[in-house]
Order: sequence, then structure tokens, then C-alpha cells
Amino acid sequence: MTNKEKARERREKRMHEISLLRTIPYSDHQRWWSSENVAVVTGANRGIGLEIARQLASHGLTVVLTARNVDAGLEAAKSLTQQEGLKVDFHQLDVTDSSSIREFGCWIKQTFGGLDILVNNAGVNYNLGYDNSVEFAERVVSTNYQGTKNMIKAMIPLMRPSLQGARIVNVSSRLGRVNGRRNRLANVELRDELSNPDLLTEELIDRTVSKFIDQVKDGTWESGGWPQTFTDYSLSKLAVNAYTRLMAKELSRRREGEKIYVNSFCPGWVKTAMTGYAGNMSPEDAADTGVWLSLVLSEEAVTGKFFAERREINF
Repeated sequence: MTNKEKARERREKRMHEISLLRTIPYSDHQRWWSSENVAVVTGANRGIGLEIARQLASHGLTVVLTARNVDAGLEAAKSLTQQEGLKVDFHQLDVTDSSSIREFGCWIKQTFGGLDILVNNAGVNYNLGYDNSVEFAERVVSTNYQGTKNMIKAMIPLMRPSLQGARIVNVSSRLGRVNGRRNRLANVELRDELSNPDLLTEELIDRTVSKFIDQVKDGTWESGGWPQTFTDYSLSKLAVNAYTRLMAKELSRRREGEKIYVNSFCPGWVKTAMTGYAGNMSPEDAADTGVWLSLVLSEEAVTGKFFAERREINF
């Protein structure tokens, strides 16, 4: 058996384990939430986001499903409420539009008084297969990184205090690992800065993505030492991972009862529209780690980490 075949066998075994874990109900001891707890899932009209919303609602939470397109969002919410009897609300949200985020925040506060869980799932990717176009690089970075960052900043003041702590879960990708063996930044000094919690700042992350966008505009990005696969998407997720660690550090200073745990996870190569349905994982299995991070008990909760298949992996 080749190494590739062995790796595939290990992955299939782990996916079987994840599928089994999803079928095990949470005990009363593990259930810190009720229908009064509110989870917001962005970009949830299809794919992983829709499945995360479905699973969280199935566990008994009130879920707010958001989408840019009103018709698509309403249809998705309808499928969960009318067909499955789940407690799901819909509200339009464009994470690239600051006024849309502000309006959404006002609605959440007026309707629910706040939220307990934020799942930043909204994201775009315009490359498939071996493509590596940067034609839509600005849109990719604006949605995947800046949209996630702006949602976190807007929702933190609305996250309700509790003994279990609020949760922020960012959907990311292994393609955005700073120190991955493949597809990493060529600039060793920049990798070291982004990896060092004492040097990591929002300004450094923003400067990195801005430099990439500038090089895209002037046509020099191919010699810039950026990730080689799905360059714009990979860099946007690298920024998400870095910002996850940064916010976790800042929020760790909060006192008990006001804690907010922030983590990111890679759902894998999933059979969704984003991959042209060419993935090797179902949305149900892909959503599992995000749901698990949203619901894990506070004594087991971690922050500032990166996960895949319920296991911590390196940034």
C-alpha cells in the first residue's frame, strides 16, 4: 500500500469516527445551552453554513441564518423550519458591507438582546481544480478576511455574558497555514512575525494582505512569494487564522463570566458549490468540528487554536 493510499485509509477511518460522534446525543451534563441561546451563522443559505445551522438548531439552539441573497436565505430557513421543525430565523447580511453589518447588529440586539455563538462561515473562492486566477482577489480578501474581522468586531459587544462563555468559530482552511509544509509564504521573516504572538498585530495582518492586493494590481504577485495554490483564497484564510489567534489573545484578558472563546477550523475538501462538488467529504461531516467548537463545555474549551476533524492542528 502506498503512502497516499494509507493516508486516504486513515482519513476514511477518521471520517467514520466523526460520523459516529455526530450520532451521540449530548448528555444533560454537557448541555449548557437551551433554546434561549442564539447562534448566528453567516453565509448559511447552502453548503457548510446551512449544515452548521441545521446541526446547531437540531441541538436545540435558536439559530439566525444569514445570507446576502434574501430569496436564497429565506428558502434555506424555510427548509429548516417547515420541513424539519427547527427554530431558525433569517436575516439578510452582506459581510462586505459595513452598513449591512450595523443594521444586522441592531436587529440582533432588538430581537434577542444579543447572541451567544457566532460562526463566521461566509466566504468565496473563484478557483477550481488547477486554476489559480487572482481576477477576483479583492473580493476574496474582502469577504473571507475583512468580512470575518468586521463581523467579529461588531458582534463582540453584543455577545451575552455567561459562565460557559460565548463562542466565535471561524471557518478557515489548511491552505492558509503559515508554517505548512506546502503552500506557505516564501518570506521566512514574515512567517516568523505572523507566527509569533508577541509580534502579531492587526496592522501586520492588514499590511500583508494589502501588499498582496497591490501586487495583484501591478501584476507582480507571481514573484511575491505568496502561496502557490488558490493564492488569493489561501492568503485570505491565512489572515483569518492569524486574526483568530490575535483576537483570542486580546479576549483572554476578560474576567470569568465574560469570556469569549475564539477558534478556527478547516472543514476539509467538501462536496459543495465552492469546490464544484468535487470534494471528498459530505457537508454533514464537514460541519461537525464547527458545531463541536460551538458547543464544547467551558472546562474543555480552548481558544486561539486551529482544528480539523475535532483535532488541533498547527497554524
